[in-house]
Amino acid sequence: MEDMLFYDRMQFAFTITFHYLFPQLTMGLSLLIVVFKGQYLYTKDNRYNDAAKFWMKIFSINFVMGVVTGIPLEFQFGTNWAKFSELTGGIIGQTLAMEGMFSFFLESSFLGLFLFGEKLLGQKLHFLTGFLVFLGSWASGLLIIATHSWMQYPVGYEILENGKFVLNNFSALFSNPWLWPSYIHNQLASVVTASFVVGGVGAFYLLNNQHSKFGKLFLKTGVITGLISSLLVAFPTGDWTAKNVVKYQPITFAAMEGIFETEDGGSEIIIIGQPDIQNKKLDNKIAIPNILSFLTYQNWNREIKGLNEFDEKNHPTNISGLYYAYHIMVGLGTIFIALMGFAMLQLLRKKLYKTKLILWAIIFMIPFPYIANTAGWYTAELGRQPWLVYNLLRTADGISPTVSSGNTLFTLLGFIGLYLLLGLLFLIVIGKIIYKGPHIEKQ
Repeated sequence: MEDMLFYDRMQFAFTITFHYLFPQLTMGLSLLIVVFKGQYLYTKDNRYNDAAKFWMKIFSINFVMGVVTGIPLEFQFGTNWAKFSELTGGIIGQTLAMEGMFSFFLESSFLGLFLFGEKLLGQKLHFLTGFLVFLGSWASGLLIIATHSWMQYPVGYEILENGKFVLNNFSALFSNPWLWPSYIHNQLASVVTASFVVGGVGAFYLLNNQHSKFGKLFLKTGVITGLISSLLVAFPTGDWTAKNVVKYQPITFAAMEGIFETEDGGSEIIIIGQPDIQNKKLDNKIAIPNILSFLTYQNWNREIKGLNEFDEKNHPTNISGLYYAYHIMVGLGTIFIALMGFAMLQLLRKKLYKTKLILWAIIFMIPFPYIANTAGWYTAELGRQPWLVYNLLRTADGISPTVSSGNTLFTLLGFIGLYLLLGLLFLIVIGKIIYKGPHIEKQ
């Protein structure tokens, strides 16, 4: 049973981690495409129109990859997690079906019109198709996170005598206090990813003296949106999300922050430290006294419960992984703010385009928003363990009893090989599009 649970979790973790590399760019990029197209309508400068169509090509390839890698996730609910699907399908099936039927079709239909219908539709309707692509991608994120939020903080349900969960209040799914902080935080994080990608491509063009007018446009757009979104991810949305964890999952918060023992007189915030699970302490820690209490409750001396206050059988199953995932996310977010803040300063001083150190730094940082987003999702998922539905259904009780660990391991190895191949082909195609650069239309 332990082997089955381990391989089921590993397979889902691998496939969803690889899958989310693509939606996190498309959701953020769809907003920037709307911005470029809107600027074209306002200024009649063809650079903005060319930029919108260039990035929609990148969007479309990411979209296809997201679809291809997302389909196996749906099947895993029925193969590896059949008991979970049987018990909770009456609730999570509704939001997942809505995501597929409404958001996916909205996004895919108008993507085709944006790519091929500009001359037929005219510029205003072309802008509308881009906006509807954006709306579809963000609605998709909302419905997925509504599902996730119900698993983190279940609302509007009742449990039948046979153990199945049924929904008795549909609107509760969308008024869930866990939903909106998580959703806004996640969407802004996707804008951070898109901003670094757009800005990084702009920096690449400037360093190579190619497509310079687009390089300046992309870099300027990436820096402005990157700074704004990075700040908003940290505050207020990051703060809002963390306070939700304190309120609804205090045991998760204690593990995230590495608080093993309840401290009198306020809790310190950990800058660096390594969890020692066996001895229930942090090694080599560097901390600032009382800061965590102030950030959490605006009270320097407020007590925050440690893991020692909770039943050990309900502790997160991977405290070290949760702690590191959370601190990687926060640490990288701080670096994003610092880098984009310095780049904005140079932009205002009209020195950004020739400051090679910043240009190289932005290029180098392109992978790190992906890492930060992944670490953020790991924080949420590891924090909920050992539960599939928090405090109601344990992860061990949701797996399929008839699927052996050997079968799961075999298919996991297959996914790894296939996804590595898909990833390589994706990078080759995207690299060729970026190297060729935007198509320039004559004015």
